[in-house]
Amino acid sequence: MVKEVMEYLRPERGGLYFDGTLGGGGHAASILTANPESRVVGVDRDREALEESGRRLSGWGDRLELVHDDFAHAAERVTEPLAGALLDLGVSSHQIDADARGFSFRPGSALDMRMSPESGSPTAADLLNTLGERELADVFYRYGEERRSRRLAAEIVKRRRTEPFRTSDDLVAAMTTALGGNLSARTKARIFQALRIAVNDEALQLTRALPLLRDRLAEGGVFVVLSYHSLEDREVKERFREWSRGCVCPPDLPVCACGRTPLGEELTRKPRVATESESESNPRARSAKLRAWRKAA
Repeated sequence: MVKEVMEYLRPERGGLYFDGTLGGGGHAASILTANPESRVVGVDRDREALEESGRRLSGWGDRLELVHDDFAHAAERVTEPLAGALLDLGVSSHQIDADARGFSFRPGSALDMRMSPESGSPTAADLLNTLGERELADVFYRYGEERRSRRLAAEIVKRRRTEPFRTSDDLVAAMTTALGGNLSARTKARIFQALRIAVNDEALQLTRALPLLRDRLAEGGVFVVLSYHSLEDREVKERFREWSRGCVCPPDLPVCACGRTPLGEELTRKPRVATESESESNPRARSAKLRAWRKAA
């Protein structure tokens, strides 16, 4: 959804833009192309993705600053007012296609799922093999919206007593027993996505980053978020609406006593979604929801 993102960010205005999930660098390239005065701080916690994008965007010189970190930590270090900020949540096609990274449920894929493998943090296999049954159920229910989460967690705990979880096949086998045969690709994706969110602590990262980037926007600066999970979209929607709200005094109060003024305005009352043609050419875009917010001038 590069076209829609640029429609809200309006990089032709120039200024500094924060791309908190650089990925393949497509959004950053469009920002840099729009105006010779535009600059980008490109952030990614995946070193491989950052290095690859750095090579692809090397022609932009010092107009592009590459940062290897998660977007919440990177946002804390921004000192210059931002003309715009972008978070394209989820995983990139590059990550999904690399079986060794374990982001897909293709047969034989390692259960890793870490955005930063060099960090030494627990893998998806580690969580499956060590978390308590209640903790596992919470992961699948909260992040995967799986109503049978307790049944799945119990099956995982049962299986790991005899053989640890190592590959996608192990998890799919547990899902088949607990949730029934003929699992749809969508069901598999939900469970694997829930595990990935837990591995990378993505929910907490988003909660921390939203107010940080809001505060670093210049007056009139625009904040765009592309989400692929209902939990993420709900969080963004609630924050954008909260920041856009004015007086919250009871309606029968004759004079405003709270003194609250809106911090900005929602630019998308309902989320934008990918066009039919883009969804056909890029299946990942089918679940994307775009929301935008502009800081008050």
